[in-house]
Amino acid sequence: MDYERFLTVVGAAGGLDRDGAERATTATLATLAERISPEKSGELLAALPPELGSALRTESPAERFDVDEFLRRVATREQGGPVLAERDAGAVFEALSQALPEPQYAGLVRHLTRDFAYLQPGRPEIVPEVEFVAKVAGLAGLDTDAGRRAVDAVLETLAERVAAGEVNDLVGRLPAALHEPLRRGRSHNPGPGRRMSPEEFVVRVAERDGVPLEQALTHTRAVCVVLRESVREDFFDASMRLPADHAVLWQSP
Repeated sequence: MDYERFLTVVGAAGGLDRDGAERATTATLATLAERISPEKSGELLAALPPELGSALRTESPAERFDVDEFLRRVATREQGGPVLAERDAGAVFEALSQALPEPQYAGLVRHLTRDFAYLQPGRPEIVPEVEFVAKVAGLAGLDTDAGRRAVDAVLETLAERVAAGEVNDLVGRLPAALHEPLRRGRSHNPGPGRRMSPEEFVVRVAERDGVPLEQALTHTRAVCVVLRESVREDFFDASMRLPADHAVLWQSP
């Protein structure tokens, strides 16, 4: 794939004109070069149009940052916001998937953490944050602000409870606006996840949400029901690997 064709694919995927496609490509590839090793960057340079070399070339060791930091850096380079960065980075990954041989693109993806599924072509449809919170608020009988507090409290506790890799799976399935509580929970996470009973789970939600235990259980169930629907029940059940006694947390409130 030559350079002009690469930009055409980026433009079509992101709804961008040529200048916008070029900005998106430069910002995304420069950030990708910070995230991957010089060796991996060299492999990409050999397979992609030479005009992309200035953005991709690096001799610095790989930095281990997540998809949200990736988008923050893209937004800084573009001097835009996170929504535009998400759109543009996704468009560039679409072009990379077409420009690289399939085994090489798969190798690039393996070089990244699983939360980067958020930017990959063919990702499952992601429920917008406004819709997610509205569904939780409706199930729990809350206004929007209280619904968002409940969402944050439950997602942070869930990210503390399960393994870090499983948190990354969730990040890849949820809108960027809901990633922050998952990151907070992951920061409390000792690695394989903090063991806690369903009762302890609800106590932690109550503390973070600032509500009594009975309300915390209702809020937990509302968030978990919407979460399972949003990421698909089979994905949630397989990825979270929670004990059977935790099913009480996603019964309809």
